[in-house]
Amino acid sequence: MDTSNWDSLVVGGTILTMEPGSEPIPDGAIAIADGRIAAVGLAEDLLEHAPTGQVVTAGGCLILPGLVNTHSHLAMTLLRGLADDLPLMEWLENHIWPAEKTHMNREAVRLGTELAVAEQLLAGITTTTDMYFFADEVASVLAEAGMRGVIAESLIDFATPRCKTPEEMMEKQRELAQHYRKHPLITPSIAAHAPYTVSANNLVKEAELAEELGVTLQIHLSETRWEVAKLMEEKGRSPVAYLADLGVLSERTVAAHCVHVSPEDIEILVDFEVGVAHNPVSNLKLASGVAPIPTMVEAGVKLGLGTDGAASNNTLDLLRDMQLTSLLHKGVLGDPTVLPARTMIEMATIGGARVLGLDAEIGTLTEGKQADMVCLSVDGPHATPVFDPWSHLVYAARSSDVRHVLVRGKLVVGNRTLNTLDQERIESQAWDFARRLKR
Repeated sequence: MDTSNWDSLVVGGTILTMEPGSEPIPDGAIAIADGRIAAVGLAEDLLEHAPTGQVVTAGGCLILPGLVNTHSHLAMTLLRGLADDLPLMEWLENHIWPAEKTHMNREAVRLGTELAVAEQLLAGITTTTDMYFFADEVASVLAEAGMRGVIAESLIDFATPRCKTPEEMMEKQRELAQHYRKHPLITPSIAAHAPYTVSANNLVKEAELAEELGVTLQIHLSETRWEVAKLMEEKGRSPVAYLADLGVLSERTVAAHCVHVSPEDIEILVDFEVGVAHNPVSNLKLASGVAPIPTMVEAGVKLGLGTDGAASNNTLDLLRDMQLTSLLHKGVLGDPTVLPARTMIEMATIGGARVLGLDAEIGTLTEGKQADMVCLSVDGPHATPVFDPWSHLVYAARSSDVRHVLVRGKLVVGNRTLNTLDQERIESQAWDFARRLKR
């Protein structure tokens, strides 16, 4: 064991590596060297070689890979609660899009992203996604805060707060990819809003651009019955089949929602190795429906969890969403065995990493991978006792239990305190924005 380059050690908790077939490691430790995991084992063994640098004490915690949010619109934290209890298209066309047009400039996107990053880090999310506007600003915020992100400038067939034309949006996508191609935290991406808001020609161009740049393509897909009916009427096929026929789907595709998918659609998703970002809360809140997740699991679809934007969730809390997903499908199917706890934790960690094409770097606590991890306290009445750590994480843990968060070996949250962001300033400015918006 080469210990000469260890620079920090996380020690004292029960480790869930999330490697296939792995068992919890009680009183474990993780050594970190240059932002990567150097060793995982028993604390008594690794402490013999403890570094002279940082030692993060995680006694009384569960230590697991950082959570992965596979679908979000980060700056929409500033629109949290602006328009609720409405169907999707009314919500978008009459409330969200007008508010974005008027208020979501570069400064607002930066502030909203800061708020989203703060919320997610405190909830144990170490990797997030974004498809929105001013992607360069979004990427800058995440890089400064020390959070990992898959970031895209979103394309739609009408003007956005940043760009007047789809061609300008594509140019911004290309610029982002070139600028962040080798960044240690930011992974550039391409995003097309949806099959009903982006023309066939532009969808094909987006897929070709993603292939050329070697990045993922994010898209909303089969989110509502209305979308499926519209595509069936106009194109004669389902949204999934339509994109497949266009040549848009591939292993690079990150398809958000996929609520209304047929068995044939699911076969297509498997055949093209499409990653699906499941967003249970926004699907329920907007009454979009319940995605057939157990069927997708059985079929072998790549699955991750997403929060969606805070305007339709209304939080960025994957622990809560993980619990809801498991309970929802047990109730809907009348089967308490579906989506067991470990499956849900996999979906929120290594599953999400696979969806984003990052599973070689994150998603498990494996030697050589990036040192992205979260330490959750098991103290408190709601967390006592713990018979099974998998069960506890899904059915009892809360985001407020997060004690420490490390990204690339850096302690971005220590003892429940953000180390890289000014939380008080961000919250104060968000209140100021809300007052201006409601005038």
